[in-house]
Amino acid sequence: MANIISSFPNYRDEVRAHVTKQLGPIRDTLRTGSDPSEIEILHVPPQDTRPVRTLVTCGMSDRPMAVPSGKNAPRYIELMMTLPRTWPFDEQAQQDPKWHWPLVQLRAIANLPRSAHRWLGWGETIANGDPPQPLGPNTKLCGAVIVPSLLVPQDFYELKIAALSIAFFSVLPLYKEELELKEAKGVNHLFETLLDAGVKDFIDPRRRNVARKKVLGIF
Repeated sequence: MANIISSFPNYRDEVRAHVTKQLGPIRDTLRTGSDPSEIEILHVPPQDTRPVRTLVTCGMSDRPMAVPSGKNAPRYIELMMTLPRTWPFDEQAQQDPKWHWPLVQLRAIANLPRSAHRWLGWGETIANGDPPQPLGPNTKLCGAVIVPSLLVPQDFYELKIAALSIAFFSVLPLYKEELELKEAKGVNHLFETLLDAGVKDFIDPRRRNVARKKVLGIF
């Protein structure tokens, strides 16, 4: 049953149940303050059946987004990121810029529909500043694209509650050249290029840059 936060109905209990059923038990609910309307981050630790660390927002779907005219897209979404099982995630690591940048990026992007009244969905790219700056001291990744995750069960993509449907998308960090490729040739070309290179929505601070030009046959 929906709770009430401010004037918006929310389905956070249903989101948590959906995450637990599809991805595994939630270990932590991460917040930055005491505001009940804050978007939370759910932490699903690695398990034998799913040996990765998963972060999922809970609360983006409290408020519908304004979908651009002519676009058939969800108004209610939640976002996720997938980390290696060995990625440090204790309290100390969550304060270390080398390790906390995925959490910081996910939280910042999740708040864009509220703070900047921006629609987010499949194919949207978000740069980390202008010009784009590295997301952390151990990476040159400097932006992100919103994509369907290739690392979750198909039943995780959508949560239907009465007449409401909540879509779940993944945040895939990008390099500057990949952001530029999307602007030049479109998101479908970018996505195909990433897939052809074997890139999935899995956080790797030093993964191959699929848009970097070859120089003397070397990337």
